[in-house]
Amino acid sequence: MITRRTTLSLLAASTAVLATRPAFAMEPPVYAEDGIAIDGADPVAFFSLAEDDDPVIGSAEHALEWNGATWHFASAENRALFEADPEAYAPAFGGYCAFAAARGYVASTVPEAWSVVDGRLFLNYSLRIRRRWLREIPDAIAQGDANWPALLG
Repeated sequence: MITRRTTLSLLAASTAVLATRPAFAMEPPVYAEDGIAIDGADPVAFFSLAEDDDPVIGSAEHALEWNGATWHFASAENRALFEADPEAYAPAFGGYCAFAAARGYVASTVPEAWSVVDGRLFLNYSLRIRRRWLREIPDAIAQGDANWPALLG
């Protein structure tokens, strides 16, 4: 038989369980493995690379904290350029995959799958996904812009 006392006990127990249930975390504003943005690649250097060049890896010696992540740079000059105008050099969509952002979700990226389009740095999950994303420009960029930043949760 369910009594008032049993009902109150069950209610109290369920409230305690709900209170200790972990909350769903929002995605951080910048995709960063172990706190390091772009796996340590220098975001400023992408803007002077040829399309098939490998990313330039920065160093902790020229690191900067911005927007919840640590950014590495190949030189003090590149760090100063970024510090003066981080939005000009930081990857679009917080460094999350541009292809995924266009489709309404977030995904990790690798620095090798990069593109600079109309003065913006974009990263993708893989080189294969980058090739697919490039075929869909400019619609993919417009869709990613429309989806961002609501994708962070």
